[in-house]
Amino acid sequence: MRKKFLSTVLALTMVVTMAVGCGKSADTNSSAKKGDDKVTLKVFTNLPDRKNGQGLVEQQIIDEYMKENKNVTIKVEALDEEAYKTKFKAYSMEGMPDVVSIWGQPSFLDEVLDAGVLAELNEDDYKDYGFISGSLDGFKKDGKLYGLPRNTDVAGFYYNEKMFKENGWTVPKTYDELLELAKKINDKGIIPLAMDGGDGWPMAVYLSDILYKLTGSDYSSTVSDAIKKGDFSDANIKKATEILKQTADAKMFQKGYDSQDYGTAQNLFTNGQAAMFYMGSWEASMALNEDIPKEIRENIRVFTMPIIDGGKGKATDIAAWNGGGYAVSSKSEHKEEAIKFLNYMYQPDKLSKYGWENGVGMSAQDQSAYMTGKETKLQMQFVDAVNNATSLSGTPINDCGPSTFKTSIESEIQSVSNGSKSVDDFLKIIGDSCK
Repeated sequence: MRKKFLSTVLALTMVVTMAVGCGKSADTNSSAKKGDDKVTLKVFTNLPDRKNGQGLVEQQIIDEYMKENKNVTIKVEALDEEAYKTKFKAYSMEGMPDVVSIWGQPSFLDEVLDAGVLAELNEDDYKDYGFISGSLDGFKKDGKLYGLPRNTDVAGFYYNEKMFKENGWTVPKTYDELLELAKKINDKGIIPLAMDGGDGWPMAVYLSDILYKLTGSDYSSTVSDAIKKGDFSDANIKKATEILKQTADAKMFQKGYDSQDYGTAQNLFTNGQAAMFYMGSWEASMALNEDIPKEIRENIRVFTMPIIDGGKGKATDIAAWNGGGYAVSSKSEHKEEAIKFLNYMYQPDKLSKYGWENGVGMSAQDQSAYMTGKETKLQMQFVDAVNNATSLSGTPINDCGPSTFKTSIESEIQSVSNGSKSVDDFLKIIGDSCK
């Protein structure tokens, strides 16, 4: 399996820079050896759950660093994503915490880098860290590196396999079959798919996923041209939006989806009220989360966006991108220590290894060395999706443009999906936000 995983990564041109396990060994005790200066670092993160998933992994590394560096105290401020981004803007003006969560996407990072609030990193420090080729690109400006990616995110439909089998439902191979499945599930009095529509971005990712199946290799140019011109009248963009509305009209999503948040949507799925949940691979840790009933967590599986009739995208063309990561404040009073901690986090046997062991999805670093054969079926489905992928979409549409565009598409997408705004009006509004 390790050889297959690595060979597929190579086939996807996601070439590993160096083998994992020979990562640069940082002298993490250098500060402790001095022993005379107490240092307090503040970590600002978008992972409020410290007992499961990525938050657990992050906290584990923080605890280990403090144990190895007795003079260092690390204080954590953790907020959910939307609250995090709001406060991040305030910190940008007031003074940034030492180590922060960031996203390597234009809608978030361009303005942050223009404001000069992040410290430049030495890319040579990470040549032995196993980052897959191209994964650092979204965290650069003018050839300089300002952050490190944590994940390779894959969008998917989580589904309850036991529920599917009991009702005779099969995983859809086409989008028409997905809509037919929604009717069958509704007829059973069950929600077909739990959608976080209130936050906007999950639906924008869903729209991107549809658009990728329509355009295939033309996805990137289609999106970039629309943003550059401020014109979203392209036939495929319009069709993707129409399909999204058709999906909502088919009662695919729960009642009130357009105002309900991430936690509400996820709970509908993990409580067995919904048969599916659309989200990224970072939620693969649901299969190990003991807060979720055993009969549900052990039966969580995933499939990627089905093909669309007339679309260029194949079943193996999947929506995937390098998303969240970390950076250091340019104004940190302890910048050297903060960068040392960042480098400690990314040693291959830390963030990447612990993430895999805790089932939190795909890393931006090669994880093949940590595959044990004891992975959950859900983890391996994501691995297989990447192994079999013929292409990856790259950044979702909502994160490809300026922040004004991101705000516009994420606040307007509910209205076009629920029919309170026409498709043409929606496309004009998001186009105007790019001008």
